[in-house]
Amino acid sequence: MTTGAWIVVAAVVLALAVGLRRAATDGRFRGTHVVRTPATSVGTAEAGRAEAPMPDLEPPATPAAELVSAAGHELGERATLLQFSSAFCAPCRATRRVLEDVARIVPGVAHVEVDAEHHLDLVRRVGILRTPTTLVLDPRGLEVSRATGAPSKQAVIASLEPLA
Repeated sequence: MTTGAWIVVAAVVLALAVGLRRAATDGRFRGTHVVRTPATSVGTAEAGRAEAPMPDLEPPATPAAELVSAAGHELGERATLLQFSSAFCAPCRATRRVLEDVARIVPGVAHVEVDAEHHLDLVRRVGILRTPTTLVLDPRGLEVSRATGAPSKQAVIASLEPLA
């Protein structure tokens, strides 16, 4: 075989591998994304140790919870499905239908859709790399899980089970 033929074969194999990996991971809920916040200064002599959080205080609002509030919505009693979409995203429409169905079926679950293009600063803070991305937030607004791509209804319902 000629060099050009080997290059074509290598390109096809690489494209096939990338496509299979994406098909295997699209719509799967994974762990959370850690949002880094600036470290707070501790007023104790031991600068290397952080103070234990007070158990009766509410945790600070996460960027995702701030975004839900800024969009004029409230967090769900059990969970909030926060969907990041863009205008010309076909999988976003399918994701919207699935998440609306789950919010209608499961009591205490709210669905909030956010246009990623209009909230770029928060998209960067939350770590959204592509649309659709769905975040599952607990009642306090803390991220429990996330999925990129269009999830199935069964996958969304299964991601809500830890919040029961």
